[in-house]
Amino acid sequence: MTLNSATPAFVEHLRAELPVAAFREASPAYLEEPRGRWQGRAGVIVAPDCTADVAKVVRAASEACVPLVPYGGGTGLVGGQISPEGPLPVILSLERMRALRGIYPEENVMVVEAGAILQDIHAAAARADRLFPLSIAAKGSARIGGNLATNAGGVNVLRYGNARDLCLGLEAVLPDGQIWHGLKRLRKDNTGYDLQHLLIGSEGTLGVITAAALKLYPRPAGEGTAVMVVRDPRAALDLLAMARDHMGEGVSAFELMHRQGFEFLAQELPDIRQPFEGHPEWFVLIEVGLARGLDPAGALETLFVEAMEAELVSDGMIAQSEAQRHAFWEVREQIPEANRRVGSVSSHDISLPMSVIPDFIEKGQEVIAALGAFRINCFGHLGDGNLHYNVFPMPGKTRADHPGERDLIKRKVHDLVHEMGGSVSAEHGIGRLKVEDLERYGDPAKLSAMRTIKAALDPKGIMNPGAVLRAD
Repeated sequence: MTLNSATPAFVEHLRAELPVAAFREASPAYLEEPRGRWQGRAGVIVAPDCTADVAKVVRAASEACVPLVPYGGGTGLVGGQISPEGPLPVILSLERMRALRGIYPEENVMVVEAGAILQDIHAAAARADRLFPLSIAAKGSARIGGNLATNAGGVNVLRYGNARDLCLGLEAVLPDGQIWHGLKRLRKDNTGYDLQHLLIGSEGTLGVITAAALKLYPRPAGEGTAVMVVRDPRAALDLLAMARDHMGEGVSAFELMHRQGFEFLAQELPDIRQPFEGHPEWFVLIEVGLARGLDPAGALETLFVEAMEAELVSDGMIAQSEAQRHAFWEVREQIPEANRRVGSVSSHDISLPMSVIPDFIEKGQEVIAALGAFRINCFGHLGDGNLHYNVFPMPGKTRADHPGERDLIKRKVHDLVHEMGGSVSAEHGIGRLKVEDLERYGDPAKLSAMRTIKAALDPKGIMNPGAVLRAD
């Protein structure tokens, strides 16, 4: 079906349906994305403050065949939140739907609207002496609706799972404007097809999430953080296995970092204090959260001693204060910002079976070296098999010195990932950036089913056209 731009007449229709406060100026915040690859466009930008008004917008877009792009915090890295081409769309921002609808500590459940900022959710859980464990670098601006729409990952997937694992129920507006009232606080509900998990990870192509019932957890009685220099990625995997043998599910995060990341930090963000003199080739950051009566620092010290004896690690530090814990994490969380300032030629959010990661890192170096002289910053969530594998120009050069090479580098890296049984999108989603990758590497039966589902729920194709699946 042919889509139409949001014309002045269409906008006037919306103005008759919505309060003045729901309309937004077309500022760059709504039309740009963090990596600067696309420039978005909009016929109108609206920010309803209730689900009923979201439904009015979606219903109007459906009746007029106007494309609609849901907008959360704008932090997505694959272009799913903007529309760079085609008819002028409605940008539907959830920023005014930030309410905490309820918190139930005895159930370990919180109900929030989709525009709630992730960091605010953390604070609300903490006030109830509970933990909401989803944590990403953009937690100060990312909104939970976008986190769920992209099935966000982050640093605690090892222990708590992805965003979909932290959700019990959803409220959403479907492409025809119907409101799905699936906002249940149930741990068990076997009543037909699971629309919740269909919408989570769909990136706004099947509906607009307006609220969610989230799982909370008891706060660990004691937390500990350590950084340890490991011999190589294989030793890091062995250390992870050893840590889980010692502390079981108490291991919350296990992050792998490479020397190149420390060098970028020293170059671009010199005020960030790094834990070791010089730059070790590889090191890991370990976070543990243990129950009452257990000593996290003591457990980490025992782990370090045993790992030293096994020649897995050569140096390490255990945080002695909350300030030191924060300093360790700041090193990890600022690596993406240092990367951004240096400017990659090609960046890759990939996952692999954990046992093949060392082989991938070795083979990846060979693949990139065959293409020319580049630097590689490989880091990420080793505990769940997710690496951020980013390729940079050599010192004195910029990405502008490598015109046309990005696509070749991406193809070579993704081919290797696919050959080794991995995924070319671990936690960032498909968006617009990886539509071609999904077509190249996706299972044909799965792609056929996805297109059938899209056509059934969104027959007019108004929901975020061009994201995830190629627009007709």
